[in-house]
Amino acid sequence: MLGLERRVRKPSFLAFCGALLAAAAVALSAYAAHGVGDPLLQSRLETAALHAFGHGVVLAVLGPASLNGFGRVALYVLLLGVLLFSGSVAGGVLMGWPTTLAPAGGMAMIAGWLLFALGSLRR
Repeated sequence: MLGLERRVRKPSFLAFCGALLAAAAVALSAYAAHGVGDPLLQSRLETAALHAFGHGVVLAVLGPASLNGFGRVALYVLLLGVLLFSGSVAGGVLMGWPTTLAPAGGMAMIAGWLLFALGSLRR
């Protein structure tokens, strides 16, 4: 075709997980708006949805990128963090589960972003 090299793209597990997180976040947000009457529970679900959506988009965009090993580990730490945080908060609202994993998830998200920042300096 016009002499442009076609790159073979490999499937990206991180992008896949990011897209699923974003879809789940939209569903959580819709449920919070239309299916939950308690303002405190709505707020908690919206917080879980916000974190899941934001980090899902980041994973969907950066997952397929060719990052150094440090950057790739950072994205997996972000994925773990959002699963722990948003999953714990949403599980607490929807299923009555304890939210004891939310702080660990928040710390993992912070650590993931710090690792990503350090990895960006190592390029």
